[in-house]
Amino acid sequence: MAAKATGGVQSVERVFELLELITEAGGNVTLSELSASTELPLPTIHRLLRTLVSLGYIRQLPSRRYALGPRLIRLGEGATKQLGAMAMPQLESLVQQLGETANMAVLDTDMVIYIAQVPSPHAMRMFTEVGRRAHTHDTGVGKALLAQLDDDTVRRIVARQGMPTPTSKSHKTVESLLADLAQIRERGYSIDEEEQELGVRCFAMAVPNAPTPTAISVSGPVQRVDERFANRAIPLLHKAAQVISTGLNRN
Repeated sequence: MAAKATGGVQSVERVFELLELITEAGGNVTLSELSASTELPLPTIHRLLRTLVSLGYIRQLPSRRYALGPRLIRLGEGATKQLGAMAMPQLESLVQQLGETANMAVLDTDMVIYIAQVPSPHAMRMFTEVGRRAHTHDTGVGKALLAQLDDDTVRRIVARQGMPTPTSKSHKTVESLLADLAQIRERGYSIDEEEQELGVRCFAMAVPNAPTPTAISVSGPVQRVDERFANRAIPLLHKAAQVISTGLNRN
């Protein structure tokens, strides 16, 4: 194996470049699409793909497209469990200080996946099962994740996954969503205004410099999660996101 001047192993770097390109494309691509997205020679791409297919990290569909393989699931599950466990002290602190449910989620193949939660002590509270997948356009964490991406990428995600409207307040058009995302980027946090569930409001914030788009949130009944709550929650979310970011990027 040829070593790059940076000390990295070139063939390993190429493998992960291909995996990331397939992921960014929504989970499956053609050989020609991969070739157009990288400077790697076509024979090199083909050789690496054959190796990944034989190991189960990539699979070739009947359509001849290449898709992420089942062996990546175990690796991803292990990584997300560790990420969630690392963030638990910050989520617990948010619940102790705010009294409402705290969540952590990542972007996974165009969808939100919740990887950690600390529930509110209140009997009436917001609850989302860890491991649950949700759309990005109608959740606080989802919109915080989308706000980290450019508009063209957001359009592609919505085109692939659709825009179901679980409530009357959910975004119904891409244009409405993009306008909301512009506001989120400007103010630094997102708000789910009963878009996922009537009677529930959520404030969410991206974790900066995370290796994969990651966000944390606090949510609860609109009667308790009001403007006064927001004034307390936003600085605490910001602090928690910074602490988590530091932990993720510590060498």
